Amino acid sequence: MTLDAIVIGSGPNGLVAANLLADAGWSVLVLEAQPEPGGAVRSGRYVDPEFISDHCSAFYPMAVASPVIQKLELENHGLRWLHAPHVLAHPLSGGRCALLSRDLDTTVAAADALAPGDGAAWRRLYDLWLQLNPAILDAITTPFPPVRAALRLAWSLRTAGLLRFARFSLLPVRWLAEEEFAGEAAMLLAGNALHADLSPEMNLSATLGWLLAMLGQQVGFPVPQGGAGALTEAMVRRLESRGGKVVCDQRVTKVVVRGGRAVAVRTQNGTEFAASKAILADVPAPSLYGGLVSWDELPVRLRDDIQRFQWDYATFKVDWALSQPVPWLAEDVRGAGTVHIGESMDDLTRFTSEIAMGQVPASPFLLVGQMTTADPSRSPAGTESLWAYTHVPQRIRGDAGDDGITGNWDERETNAMADRIEARIEAFAPGFRERVKARVATSPFGMDAYNDSLKNGALNDGTTAIHQQLVFRPTPGLGRSETPIRGLYLASASAHPGGAVHGACGSNAARAALAEQSPVGRIIAPPARKLIERALLGPHS
Repeated sequence: MTLDAIVIGSGPNGLVAANLLADAGWSVLVLEAQPEPGGAVRSGRYVDPEFISDHCSAFYPMAVASPVIQKLELENHGLRWLHAPHVLAHPLSGGRCALLSRDLDTTVAAADALAPGDGAAWRRLYDLWLQLNPAILDAITTPFPPVRAALRLAWSLRTAGLLRFARFSLLPVRWLAEEEFAGEAAMLLAGNALHADLSPEMNLSATLGWLLAMLGQQVGFPVPQGGAGALTEAMVRRLESRGGKVVCDQRVTKVVVRGGRAVAVRTQNGTEFAASKAILADVPAPSLYGGLVSWDELPVRLRDDIQRFQWDYATFKVDWALSQPVPWLAEDVRGAGTVHIGESMDDLTRFTSEIAMGQVPASPFLLVGQMTTADPSRSPAGTESLWAYTHVPQRIRGDAGDDGITGNWDERETNAMADRIEARIEAFAPGFRERVKARVATSPFGMDAYNDSLKNGALNDGTTAIHQQLVFRPTPGLGRSETPIRGLYLASASAHPGGAVHGACGSNAARAALAEQSPVGRIIAPPARKLIERALLGPHS
């Protein structure tokens, strides 16, 4: 049987793409290499049978805010969002903390408690967000270039305001903190900036920190009731209700190309699935180009571009089952679903500088999730399902700490890094280690084995730095999902706009496939594609 479309990979982008194609009446099959769907959006009881733990992603402000995912109406398919009492806390010395709450007055009061006047600074940044966020979210979640969103943004700001916002958007988060804040409330922005592979001194870090912090202020950092996998399950149920299908344990090893068009995929066991209209690949760009598609089928210049493709940081993660909640010194931290651990802006700079030098950080910045605090169903009453992750270099040349970690990630090195992470938490929560019932430490190699789209735990399918964003993502071009192969679309976070669970990469790929199959698209697309490809990529090999 020939299907209309095949989607390779059942991560959130792949499932969004499949749902949108099914909505258009296409027959859709999703092929997944792992035993279960979801990619990085999965959960299980792998730490303790009584505890639900999220394998990778856990909090979803972008999913709740994304117009793409909102339109799927996943609440009609069993999804329920839950919130912790506080969104985010950043513990500081002396039992203090920077606090982000969905209640604006609470956030402002906490900022003023650290430095009088910083509450007003927070209100100014939030007012700017409220003015611009519809246009910004539209720009993030629509194909590049976002012409309509850019016009809305320009209209909102006028000329003088637009220039000032352009300057603001390019600021490093350290400079934004110095310009706007007198105290440590700015750590909320800096910690959010470090969700990606950006240092406090890099351009765009202020924009990312501001974006995530303002989303937290507006919609929180919600979690799916029952675990991250509940988000995936809702998308699968929706797809199946429209006739689509997900098949697991089917690793695609080749995209079959005939006459310059993608016509089928071949799996590891030799089965071939044909697609009459489109194949959408929710895999990293380096896995598609020169991997699933032979270099013989691709332009010579693209091979050189992919060799220059840069991954984001590798990831090391620890999950715990705790007999009691974390005994944070700062009381407000105990009610936060998300916690950032980094002593100061200088501490974050030191952390990212050590990674840049190929060193395992001595005092790692941590992103911590208190999952039972956000969702009581995650573990027995009075306990806590906890996780934390940090970043390490993709290529390790040394250890800035004292454990001699080399990057082979054997049992000794994995345990040493997990102990280092626990020591960081213990410094802000004395007695934490006494509450550990069980733990599972996952090295970058383990992240890769769990999901081979996560290159050593590269969570964003490529660096977030400006040289690989917009028209440069994943390689210099138009920043779109179309590929040099007709009928083949890049639907992963390697495409614009990049990482986070917003579904935009899958949506953009689905929209492109639908457009090219429209009556007008069939006429316009072939010559336009050939002209653009020749200008940007040159001849095929």
